[in-house]
Amino acid sequence: MRPVHTALAVLVAAVWGVNFVVIEIGLGHFPPLLLSALRFLVAALPAVFFVGRPKVAWKWILGVGAALGIAKFGLLFTGMAAGMPAGLSSLVLQVQAVFTAALAAVVLRERPGPVRAAGMAVALVGIAVAAVDGGSSGPVLGFTLVVAAAACWGVSNVLTRKAAPPDALNFMVWVCTVPVLPLFALSLLLEGAGRDLAALRALDWSGAAVIGYVAWVSTVFGFGAWGHLLRRYPASSVAPFSLLVPVFGMSSAALVLGESVSGTRWLAAVLLVGGVALTSFGRARPRVSPGSPPATAAASPAP
Repeated sequence: MRPVHTALAVLVAAVWGVNFVVIEIGLGHFPPLLLSALRFLVAALPAVFFVGRPKVAWKWILGVGAALGIAKFGLLFTGMAAGMPAGLSSLVLQVQAVFTAALAAVVLRERPGPVRAAGMAVALVGIAVAAVDGGSSGPVLGFTLVVAAAACWGVSNVLTRKAAPPDALNFMVWVCTVPVLPLFALSLLLEGAGRDLAALRALDWSGAAVIGYVAWVSTVFGFGAWGHLLRRYPASSVAPFSLLVPVFGMSSAALVLGESVSGTRWLAAVLLVGGVALTSFGRARPRVSPGSPPATAAASPAP
């Protein structure tokens, strides 16, 4: 990769890592489901009027929008609101690679090779170590919700592979339109109209900056830049930079929020990042049925 593109890949990983700290700050302004709804509303508007018509079937946009927008981010924001630390969330969420590989084996008929299978095992050990650390530093419910968010991310990755969108930014902007109304409805139902209205009435520059960052910087810029890199270089050259996300997430959480990083958490980070690296870049052996084409895979990180 050219140095300027290497710098861009590192910048995107930093943007996505710091995003967890911004979410933590945002949860001090808004209920979690309302914050998630506002994130997708601002990301979709006005961008949806400039990216052109969808370039894949609506079933894929609706499917990814439900799995990624409603389920994954709804669970992630709720888990962090329940006390899951931002830095630990950025780390645990990377287990999505294991869920993606497992689902791909079933849905896309990608049989994991020995290296990928070993990576899945190592990453799961890392999750177990992270669970021990999380149990001592935060509520079990928050940890469980973030793991569930990672599973939903895996579902959205597999759906994205099936959709094979030719334009990552166009696809993501249209995906952002799907969760807006469902998340607002869930917020009204579960968090209450009074709480939502109080948060909106108290909106200040800090809250507006949070929404702007998670919507425009993390979503629109992040996915646009990542898609640009994937169009210029092989996925195997670009995807490794996503492993820097928990590094930036844990570091920024320690610097900005004062989160402590224990030895147990560092061990979990080494196991998880190492396992995810093996899982992501180990060779998958597609199972080919008579008369059917082999499945293909694409890198689609979506923090």
